[in-house]
Amino acid sequence: MTATLSASKPSDTRHSVQEDVFAVVIATAMISFAVMLLRQAGVMTGGTAGIALYLHYTFAVPFGAAFFMLNLPFYYLALRRMGRVFTFKTFCAVGLVAFFSDRHALFIHIDQLQPLYAALVGNALLGVGFLMLFRHKASLGGVNILALYIQDRYGIKAGWLQMGVDISVLLASLTFISLPVLGVSVLGAVLLNFIIAQNHRADRYSA
Repeated sequence: MTATLSASKPSDTRHSVQEDVFAVVIATAMISFAVMLLRQAGVMTGGTAGIALYLHYTFAVPFGAAFFMLNLPFYYLALRRMGRVFTFKTFCAVGLVAFFSDRHALFIHIDQLQPLYAALVGNALLGVGFLMLFRHKASLGGVNILALYIQDRYGIKAGWLQMGVDISVLLASLTFISLPVLGVSVLGAVLLNFIIAQNHRADRYSA
C-alpha cells in the first residue's frame, strides 16, 4: 500500500493548466500591486524590479516597459537551463506584471503612504507572489531565473543569493533616495528574501 501511494503522489500533486493560469494571474496582480505601493512611497526594491524602478525614478521611464525590456536577455538562460514550459510561464508572468503595474493607478490613488509601511507590506506581498510563481514552475525572470538555476544546480538557497543582489541594487539607489528611505528599503528586501528562503524549499513542496 505504501509503495502504491508513493508511486501515485507525483501525478496527484502536479498542477493542471487551469491551476497554473489562475496562479500566474493572481500572483502577477499581487506583485504589480506591491510595486505600486513601493512606487507611491518612493521606496526601492532589488533585483530586476529594482533596476526598473531605478530607471523609473531617474529617467521617468514607465516601470512596465523598463521591466519587460530588462528581462529579455535572461530568457535564453531560462530556455537552455529551465526548459520551454518554465520559460513560457515566466515570459507570461513578466508580461502581466509589466501590464498590470501601469494600470493600477487607473483604479486607485493613495494620497499618503508611509515608507516603512509600504516597504514591509509591499515586500511581503512580493514574497507571497514570488512563492506562487515558483511553485507553479515560473518566475519573474532576471535575477529570479539565475537564483533558481543556481539553487537547483548547486543547492544554494534562491533567497540568499537574491538578497545579495538586492542589497547591491539598493546601495546604488543612494544617488536619489535618502538614507532613511534606503534603510526601510533594505529592511523590506531582507523581509522579502527571508520569506523566500524560509518557504521555497524543494524538500517541502513538489508539484
